[in-house]
Amino acid sequence: MNYKLAVIPGDGIGPDIIREAKKVLNKVGEIYGHNFEYTDLLAGGAALDAEGIPLPQKTMDVCKESDSVLLGAVGGPKWDNLDGKMRPEQALLGLRRGLGLFANLRPAVLFNELKAACPLKDEIIGDDGLDIMCVRELTGGIYFGKRGTEGTKAFDTLEYSEEEVRRIAIRAFDIAMKRNKKVTSVDKANILDSSRLWRKVVDEVAKDYPEVSYEHMYVDNAAMQLIRYPKQFDVILTGNMFGDILSDEASMITGSIGMLPSASLGETGKGMYEPIHGSAPDIAGQNIANPIATILSVSMMLRYSFNLEKEADAVENAVKLVLEKGYRTKDICAGAPSIGTDEMGDLIVKELK
Repeated sequence: MNYKLAVIPGDGIGPDIIREAKKVLNKVGEIYGHNFEYTDLLAGGAALDAEGIPLPQKTMDVCKESDSVLLGAVGGPKWDNLDGKMRPEQALLGLRRGLGLFANLRPAVLFNELKAACPLKDEIIGDDGLDIMCVRELTGGIYFGKRGTEGTKAFDTLEYSEEEVRRIAIRAFDIAMKRNKKVTSVDKANILDSSRLWRKVVDEVAKDYPEVSYEHMYVDNAAMQLIRYPKQFDVILTGNMFGDILSDEASMITGSIGMLPSASLGETGKGMYEPIHGSAPDIAGQNIANPIATILSVSMMLRYSFNLEKEADAVENAVKLVLEKGYRTKDICAGAPSIGTDEMGDLIVKELK
């Protein structure tokens, strides 16, 4: 099979980690008889520097024509003082909106080999690690609501429609059916009208999934419970802002934000895949960034966009084998000797079967 990929290296360490992801994809293609055709594109700070806008029309057009999108990272302090509409992060919002990507899947998996990097006590983690899936609504809520600044005041509007809540809830319950059949819907229904609507719609969707147990949890309690007893969670369903915060919290209890991938999906098979970490410009080009989150994002692409289950499993198994053999990048080495970005990519490629 031939797959056309729009590739956005982005800013900071983005080009470093995307390079390793391409290595893995090329090896997967060689082993399983696929061809991955890449078109490199500008977005974020790189696009601002080259073309004066965070999301050029060409980038959007090529992304729409491609089978899927692979993204490195965008942003950095260089562009922090720009007007809100010109910040690099606007490229992400524009891509999500333009491609209709409303569901963000963020798996938070603690590999047993990295238990020492987890900040939680062993008795909290247990012997079988952690495996949580955060399902975050991506194109509604406060990030896309009406906003403005009037004199000494500023405002941002949190708004959801029933349809927006229903489609993300269905996605979360569908995912739960393939996991441990439990959904925790996170909101702030004791305060927010939008959360009361969210809770009502989730209750309606849950009726179609009698095999799935589900509960509602206030976001402040959820933040506490993720630290107190994370193993209680299977699928966490929540809105845009709450999901942004909770998924980063979940990432840190797995040992390193450099380990975690994400998938942004819409109604069709096309998606956008990216690590959840930032651009880390302070370590760009130094061959020390961890490429595993991006490589695992490739695995999610193979699974969710292309339905290539064997290939996705092969990538995940290769990562696990490399970790089992004791290889670590600087962020997860816990004081032990570390290897570089390119060597980690090469070792994962070597373990692909």
